[in-house]
Amino acid sequence: QAAEAQAAVTEEAEIIPEAEVIIENSGWIYTVSEADYNALLKIVEAEASGEDITGKMMVANVVLNRVKSGSFPNTIEEVVYQRKGGKAQFSPVSTGKIERVRVSESTIEAVERSLCGEDPSQGALYFVAPAYANPDSLQWFRNSLTMLFVYHGHEFYA
Repeated sequence: QAAEAQAAVTEEAEIIPEAEVIIENSGWIYTVSEADYNALLKIVEAEASGEDITGKMMVANVVLNRVKSGSFPNTIEEVVYQRKGGKAQFSPVSTGKIERVRVSESTIEAVERSLCGEDPSQGALYFVAPAYANPDSLQWFRNSLTMLFVYHGHEFYA
């Protein structure tokens, strides 16, 4: 029986497309595909390359919080590349910067810690850097959402 069960598991594992391979890390509290993991690394690097570990973790957690919320797509990759009304939710997706980044060791650390459950974001679902934001977009954040806190020039919202 055990051999049959193992054979069934092996057969199932063989038919999973490569993009859907689940990455297993015993400390993670999330089930993450390889595509999800790579999308999270790239968006964190693209959005927070000059930030410290905490700033990078907050970006990662905004994505993870969206996945958990039920109001956004339910995979990391879908959240990262989501468009509403044709507009990307994260500016590096719009500009293509997300595809040009080189992921740093500190970004890997921030993403790993976030996947293990560390969340300094206070449940934030949105963030904006007012210094770089379009004035109309900034007004939408401020008028439509609840500001949670400011960290290194980024405003975080629920």
